[in-house]
Amino acid sequence: MLVNFNEMLNLAKKDKYAVPHFNINNLEWAKYVLEKMQEENLPVILGVSEGAKKYMGGFYTIRCMVEGLIKDLNITIPVCLHLDHGSSFESCKEAIDAGFSSVMIDASKYDLETNKKITKEVVDYAHSKGVSVEAEVGHVGGAEDNVYGDVFRATLEDCIEISKTGIDALAPALGSVHGIYKGEPNLDFDRMKQIDETLSIPLVLHGGTGIPYDMIKKAISCGISKININTELQVTWHKDVLEFIKENPNIYDPRKVIGSGEVSIKNKINELIDIFNPNHISSKN
Repeated sequence: MLVNFNEMLNLAKKDKYAVPHFNINNLEWAKYVLEKMQEENLPVILGVSEGAKKYMGGFYTIRCMVEGLIKDLNITIPVCLHLDHGSSFESCKEAIDAGFSSVMIDASKYDLETNKKITKEVVDYAHSKGVSVEAEVGHVGGAEDNVYGDVFRATLEDCIEISKTGIDALAPALGSVHGIYKGEPNLDFDRMKQIDETLSIPLVLHGGTGIPYDMIKKAISCGISKININTELQVTWHKDVLEFIKENPNIYDPRKVIGSGEVSIKNKINELIDIFNPNHISSKN
């Protein structure tokens, strides 16, 4: 059974660790993440972008796939199925109606009042269905699944205003970017801590890929309770698949080609959860 993220994130906020949000792009990735997180006995958030939704066929297909994997793999950990960067009320509603347990409404491209209006509309609908809501204020830079933008940092005042919509978690833009960094990450830890101490809801860090681990740990100490990872798993998987194809040019079975990146993805998950949740010591493959 899918759950919303409220319980897992509120516990993470209280105990100062972060729940991983791993974007899934196909059945194999969903399976790998679920198997590894079940092995570690830790809750997980499976993120689905609008681009991934289009690629995999639709929100209903994805929800059925994830629920089927949970049943067939005997997954007992809490699993949240989350729309990542929902661009509109309509997109969020579609995901909710298809059975997603959580959505992110990203109206950060609009002015604050419009952001608040759209976010409140999503919150009202989602909460009526028991679905959690994440919002963004400021703007996370970089590019991911056709989500483009320059960094526009959140202010404390804007975070307070957007929180009045009743959201369950907030992603304040504080210097991280989507995709691969060009140059060094420059996170505003002072403002991050200030926002965390002012708001009662968990904070989310987007663009976790490429941020040095010491900065990740500092971000968690400053109030980050959910960290989104997508590109890092893609890069790790891509490296091993290229090597497999180079060494096995006559193997064309897609199951073997795609599956050649399984071990590296699971090892990367091990590495990340040791950073996100230092009180948990992961088992190694």
